Amino acid sequence: MAESVSRTTVKIVVEGLGEAKGEIVRILAPLTVGAILGKLPLKGRAHVRGGGLSMILGIRRGAEKAVGSVKAGDIAYWPMQDSLVIYFQDSKPYGPVNKLGTVSENLELFQGLKGGARIRIEKI
Repeated sequence: MAESVSRTTVKIVVEGLGEAKGEIVRILAPLTVGAILGKLPLKGRAHVRGGGLSMILGIRRGAEKAVGSVKAGDIAYWPMQDSLVIYFQDSKPYGPVNKLGTVSENLELFQGLKGGARIRIEKI
């Protein structure tokens, strides 16, 4: 899938386990998405909690079109923890999150994932 101004396809790699694909959509949270895309590729360790896995980013953004509930497959930014979160089940986060996009392929990769797994997110 080709990258456009409003949509960016990403590959999410879990070291030693496999990869998934997703899409980041700029219109959902333009300032947050711009900051994240500017830092790609992202590398970090997974922290599993609340129906998803998170990874600290270091971009320090606030709430932007924030939502109080998410669905399995949603990709979001959690301002309270400065983290990118990939939700593998429907959930009500501990605080509002900025929805960024969705996982489009292989969401089951994240179910049962252990904390500390190495994660890499990059443009395709």
